[in-house]
Amino acid sequence: MNFFENLWDLMWWSIGLYVFLGCLFAVFTVIGDIFRDHDLNGWAKAGWLVVLVLVPFLTVLVYLIARGEGLTRRSMASKRQYQAAHEAYIRSVATLSPSDEITKAKGLLDAGTITPTEFDSIKAKVAV
Repeated sequence: MNFFENLWDLMWWSIGLYVFLGCLFAVFTVIGDIFRDHDLNGWAKAGWLVVLVLVPFLTVLVYLIARGEGLTRRSMASKRQYQAAHEAYIRSVATLSPSDEITKAKGLLDAGTITPTEFDSIKAKVAV
């Protein structure tokens, strides 16, 4: 009988921890959105934060009901901006290897698109 009591205690403790972490995540999501929102002035942001500290669970519910659609738009815009910056960074650092550059230049030389001096200058740039 003692084993089952401990198992139930562990289960209730796990459920409580899960609920607590979910509430904590919701509070920090709302805090992040408050600071991300450019439509709110400083006083409105301060007001939301004060009420959030005093009554966190109720404030999160009211915030999600009142401003949930904007939270979604701002979150998606932030993610799109991050994705675009990430892709731009990858494009800026992704280059062909020197042997690929020379092979491509050799193909252009064989096709007659570039002259032998241009081919030599490309090889010199790649070798550096």
